[in-house]
Amino acid sequence: MDSTVASTGTEEQKWGGGTQPLNVSYGKMMMWFFILSDALTFTGFLAAYGFSRFKFIEEWPLADEVFNHFPFLHGTDAPMFYVALMTFILIGSSVTMVLAVDAGHQMKQKKVAFYMLLTVIGGMIFVGSQAWEWKNFIAGEYGAVTTKGGKVLQFLEVDTGKRVALQDFVEVGTREVAPYGNSQGIWFQSSGQYDATYTFEEVKKGFEANPNITIRTQQLIVNEETGASEKLVLSRADALVKLNKDGVGVVEGANLTQNEYGAPLFADFFFFITGFHGFHVFSGVIFNLLVFFNVLLGTYERRGSYEMVEKVGLYWHFVDLVWVFVFTFFYLV
Repeated sequence: MDSTVASTGTEEQKWGGGTQPLNVSYGKMMMWFFILSDALTFTGFLAAYGFSRFKFIEEWPLADEVFNHFPFLHGTDAPMFYVALMTFILIGSSVTMVLAVDAGHQMKQKKVAFYMLLTVIGGMIFVGSQAWEWKNFIAGEYGAVTTKGGKVLQFLEVDTGKRVALQDFVEVGTREVAPYGNSQGIWFQSSGQYDATYTFEEVKKGFEANPNITIRTQQLIVNEETGASEKLVLSRADALVKLNKDGVGVVEGANLTQNEYGAPLFADFFFFITGFHGFHVFSGVIFNLLVFFNVLLGTYERRGSYEMVEKVGLYWHFVDLVWVFVFTFFYLV
């Protein structure tokens, strides 16, 4: 019996089934499927963020106060400036990716490599900037007091309304030292808050000794004169009552359980969504690096097609587009 399998005439076609859907290759179609599924994932995350923010709208931090740092300008209030720069760099990397794809259509190897390198550099700067932003968010800037209900009380100057850091009016008092090893010691707090520089009693003592300081709550109110949303500021007398009645602990910076800027849920969403997007950008940088080295090696030149550059370009544009929505939800709205 003849065991030869008859030819179907489709062996050389990428789809192996005849007409190509939407007139695109198998690789491009699969990339679009991935982008669609990933877009739905991000949509779910941002929708959850939106619903949570609406529910806790009065406790939500003000973005201008949270993201007001700029590298090498310590102490300078620059709300949203660095985030805007990060966004500009990422969008600029999308432009260089477009130029790389266009150069690939023209089979210009050196131009493709040059623009791919610029894209990789832009992505690396963005990932590094996001890590720097995380570091500042985790470390915090001013510190605050937590209440029995899990709220946050922040400190302001009575005359100017400017935020005051704990270190500006609180002093470390006498601490009990527990033995640790033969010659070392560790600070011990009965409250169990080892991550705080100051105890609640030290903060309360410093507050009582500085009459020029008052308290701001998490509650958002609308300023009748300007129409802008702002946090409720207590009078000095009310602040003393509030601190003695409701204050229980000290929080510095932000983590998954506490947040000196406001609702802890904000920090949870910030770490999760920006971290998930940052992972996508980092992955994109790795993919682009691999393609960049293949361009240098002449892999796509020998194939006679730079379609792989187009495929990673689709992914990179998607990552940039998602950041536009993340930027809008977290920083602008």
